[in-house]
Amino acid sequence: MVLLILWRLYGYSARLLKTKLFRTAASNISFPEVWLLLVQYFERVPGFFWVVQRNSFFTMSEILENKADIELYSPHPEVRGMTTLDRAAFKRTIVVPILKVKKEVINKLLKSLKHTTLQRPGLKRVIDDPKDEDSRLVLLDPHKISAEYSLGESEQEILKQFSIDPQVSKYNLELTYDNFKTEEVLRAVLPEGQDVTSGFTRIGHIAHLNLRDHQLPYKHLIGQVIIDKNPGITCSVNKINIIDNTYRNFQMEVLAGEANMITKTRENYITYEFDFSKVYWNSRLSTEHGRIIEFLKPGDVLFDVFAGVGPFAIPAAKKKCSVFANDLNPESYKWLLHNCKLNKVDKKIKNFNMDGRDFLRGPVKEELTKELSLLTKERKNTLHIVMNLPALAIEFLDVFKHFLDGKPCSTDLLPTVHCYSFSKHDNPAKDVQERAEAFLGTSLEGRCSTHLVRNVAPNKEMMCISFQIPAEVLFKNPMEPASKRLRPNEDSPEEKSTSLKD
Repeated sequence: MVLLILWRLYGYSARLLKTKLFRTAASNISFPEVWLLLVQYFERVPGFFWVVQRNSFFTMSEILENKADIELYSPHPEVRGMTTLDRAAFKRTIVVPILKVKKEVINKLLKSLKHTTLQRPGLKRVIDDPKDEDSRLVLLDPHKISAEYSLGESEQEILKQFSIDPQVSKYNLELTYDNFKTEEVLRAVLPEGQDVTSGFTRIGHIAHLNLRDHQLPYKHLIGQVIIDKNPGITCSVNKINIIDNTYRNFQMEVLAGEANMITKTRENYITYEFDFSKVYWNSRLSTEHGRIIEFLKPGDVLFDVFAGVGPFAIPAAKKKCSVFANDLNPESYKWLLHNCKLNKVDKKIKNFNMDGRDFLRGPVKEELTKELSLLTKERKNTLHIVMNLPALAIEFLDVFKHFLDGKPCSTDLLPTVHCYSFSKHDNPAKDVQERAEAFLGTSLEGRCSTHLVRNVAPNKEMMCISFQIPAEVLFKNPMEPASKRLRPNEDSPEEKSTSLKD
């Protein structure tokens, strides 16, 4: 019964933590922290401490010790609200348990006490004893040692084997800015209860952040902390507007470090160089780039309508496909050419700097006409059209209406489109399919597949719809090809067609 009452009090106090009375956040509340507040709040309740002591939950000294443990690795509280990074202000001293050990048995002892010693990156577990050159001081984890600074029976047994005095002492350990993790620094600086975002996208030496409004007053500090805590990053930037221009690049500001936007990165074993401030690049699409390339076989043909700096085109060329790559942005086109040479596929890719519609109606139409006139049942190569412009690509599908002259080819040889789109619909797959059907002027039911690429924002998904362009859409003369004429009692092509597999 007492346990039930106390458990309910624990839940009640967690809710109280959200109020102004306690002035803190309840997003990450431990049992000892809540218990301390319960003690403070119910200290006037008769018999309360009697119940606690009778059931051996916590003594007051243990409660206070646990509270200290929570804050053990927190920077100095005076850094709260800092907007210009002052590394010296993070210095503080904490008390940790320490054990004196003869240096000849240090290595063996550390293996036996590996779960009890201090395990924190950047902090030494063993330091010199200033009073005895033949001994060393082993720092122990204060979370693993009791409030009385005494070792448990199993640890004492280990020490006995090495003839070590089990007496545990206290040691003043100085922590500096270098000893704190990124999250710990930012949590100490930003106002209490506010979201701490330490994540970023890395593009070579550049850290790309998307800061929220409440973080903007601390943006330069955040940028510098990211550089300090991540070796190899020398520049941090923040996106300051959405991608709403013709060339799909966004404005950004340098938060800290060098203002060098020309970077080099690797994706799926391929190297890319570009000016990050002038082209579109998203490292989160690495898996999607690889997924599409898996569809391709040597000898296939890929038309990349919005190629960017080449994340689809170059690996396809490496796979010995015939590639036609296009991008309207002159900077993307420039770096596309550069990356083709960098990866030694410049002889295998035909590059264009055109509007997407002009590219489709010109080079793509010309090459499709040629390829489809040559394709026979014996040839195994397939045709793929990638349209990675999620904000607008689906609107380009109307180009394929009566795109080619002549009679339809075999259904197996029709080109496959991989078209990307954003959706805020409750059913994004259905939404993208319906919009694609509207621009094509035909149903894709049973003739397409949709793939969730990634979650872009709350209630906003990036989708890819893949389908073979229906013959009745692609050709001006939608007559049935001779090779696919129906025999009596034969199922229709629509009934035989299957959707693409992810």
